[in-house]
Amino acid sequence: MMGNCLRRSEKLTAEIVPHEGSTLYHAVRLRGSPESILNAYVRLASVSTNSIPSDRRFLPPASTTSTAARSRVPDCTDNEITTTIQVRSEGVTGSRDALLRFIDSRFPGLSSTPPQAYAPTAMAAVVSKGELETTSLIVRMTKMQHKSMTWHLERMVRWAEDLARRGGRRAVDPKVGSWRMEVRKFSKSYCLLLEVMMEHAQMEERVLFPIFDSADRGLSKHAKEEHARDLPIMNGIREIIKSVEVLDSGSPNYRETLHTLSSRLRTLQGQCNQHFRSEDVELLPMMEAVELSDEQHRIALEHCFDVMQRTHRPLLKFFLEGLPPHDAMKYLDLISMCRDKEKMERMLQVILE
Repeated sequence: MMGNCLRRSEKLTAEIVPHEGSTLYHAVRLRGSPESILNAYVRLASVSTNSIPSDRRFLPPASTTSTAARSRVPDCTDNEITTTIQVRSEGVTGSRDALLRFIDSRFPGLSSTPPQAYAPTAMAAVVSKGELETTSLIVRMTKMQHKSMTWHLERMVRWAEDLARRGGRRAVDPKVGSWRMEVRKFSKSYCLLLEVMMEHAQMEERVLFPIFDSADRGLSKHAKEEHARDLPIMNGIREIIKSVEVLDSGSPNYRETLHTLSSRLRTLQGQCNQHFRSEDVELLPMMEAVELSDEQHRIALEHCFDVMQRTHRPLLKFFLEGLPPHDAMKYLDLISMCRDKEKMERMLQVILE
């Protein structure tokens, strides 16, 4: 009789982990300076591209590196030679290309079945010089920010729909915690996304749109109007989430509130997707016609970093989660162009922590 009192939990489709996801791999250890740009690239490649657990501790640079050893590594600079990647007893020291090739050779199976279908191998993530020279820096940054926010919005929409379906029942996976713990995690994730979206809008209004309006007054008017349209919805969703946090899950209107949350997020997603597509297809391609000098492009990029300080510091890991690995590597290329080296190192340090 007691057995009949125990309810059989139904496993949600979203919570079923693929068989490949349970595979264990040996930790990747990096040796070198925590401030090294190269270490940031390699760590991102090992963790994001191939989902390999990486040792968070950075060993000091090897002091026994000889000139002869350096000469055996093609295209290797003095700074790059201080970075070593090691998996168990195997390791390699050298340039970025050499280190990324080692990752691909050491974990060949992961490149063909990455956690994201579009994830390339580590070597494929390296940005070509030709691409860097043919696309506006600020345009490339803006498009990748659109891509990250699109991914995070889709994630929040699916999560909200799952919460609405369960209506107060906790997730099967114990790592998610209780229902209220999950709701708090949901709230935190949305607040992080909201910060990124707000800073992105500020960047466009303070950096991007003035560039277009200086060439053709009113060119960005429609985009500004869409920013004003979406802001009340974004803030409204935050208030609904606050209600979900304080309401009793057994109250009559609890499920209705969850469905309202899901519906509002879906509305926001649709409007943002339309807004991003409009900018990507209609507005951003006009940047080439503005004919900014290389120096003006660099100044605009620096201004973006100044405006979006939280996105490029405490929220950088969160932001990069929304990018395919090859785009995340490209975004690091943009950060590495920051002429204030201390600022650049502070941004990259977030990845290495």
